[in-house]
Amino acid sequence: MDLKIIPIKVAKNCNVILGMAHFIKTIEDLYEALVDSVPDVKFGIGFCESSGPCLVRSEGNDKVLKRRAAKTAFELSCGHSFVILIENAYPINVLDKVKSVSEVCTIFAATANPLQVIVCETDQGRGILGVVDGLKSTGIETENDVKVRKEFLRKIGYKL
Repeated sequence: MDLKIIPIKVAKNCNVILGMAHFIKTIEDLYEALVDSVPDVKFGIGFCESSGPCLVRSEGNDKVLKRRAAKTAFELSCGHSFVILIENAYPINVLDKVKSVSEVCTIFAATANPLQVIVCETDQGRGILGVVDGLKSTGIETENDVKVRKEFLRKIGYKL
């Protein structure tokens, strides 16, 4: 067994959702969930098929994101994992729809942070053991940090 750390590079103004699913129709169902969530969302999906020809399946409404998601999924090559890259939306806007897709088993991360995927490789294949999402905490927020956080959430329209 070999352990690997595979970084997922998240481009500026982009978010990534990493999950595990099953069955070849997952790619089409995830596509439908995303287009039904946010009118102007741009996205690409890469889905690792882990039986039959074991191909990375891809869909999306943006050619660049679709290509990057497929490339990222191939770098992972883990079971029935999927990578969704989104622009013009946040994971909070689409996550409920993604999680409601009947083939989705789990979500490992939904972030714009630097992301590392901890992968185990055996003679059979690869699996995701976990993720490192973002950076290590540097302290506990102060009263001023609370004020800044609340102002930020209002500035971006997520609180009144």
